[in-house]
Amino acid sequence: MDFQKTILYVALGFTLLMIYEAWQEDYVRPKTAPGEVTTEVAAGDTPTLPPVSGSQPVQGSGDTPVVNALKSGKRITVETDLFNIEIDTRGGDLRRAELKHYAVSGDKPDVPFRLMDDEQGIFIAQSGLLSTRDSNSPSPGTEQIYSTASDSYTLSEGAESLEVRLSWRDESGVSVDKVYTFYRDKYLIDVRFEISNGSANEWKGHMYRQLARSRPEEENTLFMYTYTGGVIYSAEEKYEKIEFDDMDDGNLSRNITGGWAAIIQHYFLGAWIPSAEEGNSYYSKVVDKSRYLLGMVGSALSVHAGEKGSIRAQLYVGPKIQDELEEIAEGLELTVDYGVLTILAKPLFWLLKIIHGMVNNWGWSIILLTVLIKAVFYKLSETSYKSMAHMRKLQPKLQQLKENYGDDKQKLNEAMMRMYREEKINPLGGCLPILVQIPVFIALYWMLLESVEIRQQPFMLWITDLTAKDPYFILPVLMGATMLIQHKLNPTPLDPIQARVMMILPIAFTFFFLWFPSGLVLYWVVNNTLSIIQQYYITRVVIGNK
Repeated sequence: MDFQKTILYVALGFTLLMIYEAWQEDYVRPKTAPGEVTTEVAAGDTPTLPPVSGSQPVQGSGDTPVVNALKSGKRITVETDLFNIEIDTRGGDLRRAELKHYAVSGDKPDVPFRLMDDEQGIFIAQSGLLSTRDSNSPSPGTEQIYSTASDSYTLSEGAESLEVRLSWRDESGVSVDKVYTFYRDKYLIDVRFEISNGSANEWKGHMYRQLARSRPEEENTLFMYTYTGGVIYSAEEKYEKIEFDDMDDGNLSRNITGGWAAIIQHYFLGAWIPSAEEGNSYYSKVVDKSRYLLGMVGSALSVHAGEKGSIRAQLYVGPKIQDELEEIAEGLELTVDYGVLTILAKPLFWLLKIIHGMVNNWGWSIILLTVLIKAVFYKLSETSYKSMAHMRKLQPKLQQLKENYGDDKQKLNEAMMRMYREEKINPLGGCLPILVQIPVFIALYWMLLESVEIRQQPFMLWITDLTAKDPYFILPVLMGATMLIQHKLNPTPLDPIQARVMMILPIAFTFFFLWFPSGLVLYWVVNNTLSIIQQYYITRVVIGNK
């Protein structure tokens, strides 16, 4: 098998793989088969699925009303060390969440990133109580208005938590307090419902929690595809993506004990997390063909007349910090979606963090990690480069064979294989070590792309954001130059068409890398540079090939 043809196939295959990873909508996770929603969680009482909070219901069929525009009551502002929050008194929804430690962009460092909003692209967190079908118990759902003791709340200096209490009262004597508890230095929020049944009848209802999001506009992000959409997790099926298209095709129906439901995007997520022992009916709905709901309804809770009861859940609103997510719930760290190569990407990120702890610069951390990876694969690379050097020595003889046999491909290949045996050269010797390393390179690509810790972090000089493209395209040009040097060090293909394609590859990759995050391009520049040094040393010094 012609070595240069193999290298060409590897390069083109790698390019096609990156294109495939960039444009496919779901490159690794199994999709949930949509079906009809069943709200049954356990035998007995079953809830009605909740409408969208703040929406004006009109006459619809079945249990789910048709909804129109999103409506609002009064806004309650909450400020902590991490958040600027707005809670709407209509439904007690969390309507806006700004993350104070994350800027909206590198050129606007003082403007906090707004993860949740109900104006510029809807993404909100909703929760409430629904009466069981057979009880008709009064419950604060999506349309009821809560009252509060204050219009603004602030986590005071030295305090570890902040409680925001919203109250609802029914004329029957049933009262409900919806309590948000925010914690210092935590993106995890407790949400608790306290029911006081002052009526003459038993109160029976369910707690629902859901995330509502409008579908984001498609972006032209060649080689930079990141998933935005729903995700659920269960002990049985593990991590499952619920794409917007899935929700369009049909409603999700799944009874799950524990687990969680989230809507994720690049670097950030919102997730509802029930207790590990709690059974819930997970559902999805599409409202007005533009607003997508993903949530859960819990089992029935009963509160006897004259008694009190409570139910709670947790809401995560924030960045995909793997260590924190791993502690909150099983599988939540998988929202940092490294794809099928997670088994490689996670230890790579663990090592990158250790290096960053020593040098305190993510750019230098990427460089040192690249050096370590090259050291691990040194012997494999040495085998590859030795094979290339031997093939380079054979170039005159191979060219003579090509002239001797002309267009007779079969005889030419037979003669080449005979020469390889006589010279004791394995034509695949330079290819296989490269194939072994490709999964590591791809895993590192996704690790650098997905890690929020690197977002908007500077390196040095003109590189002020490792997750943004090089503003002057210096790194992509350097990367193309290193690829061109590598091409010159390799044996020239006998086939002129292959030779031209191999010459074009550095130019094509330079063009692709113009829009890559500079941290990823930095990795490739360093990796290629080390490869050139290693190949030159092995070719010129170890085996003395001139």
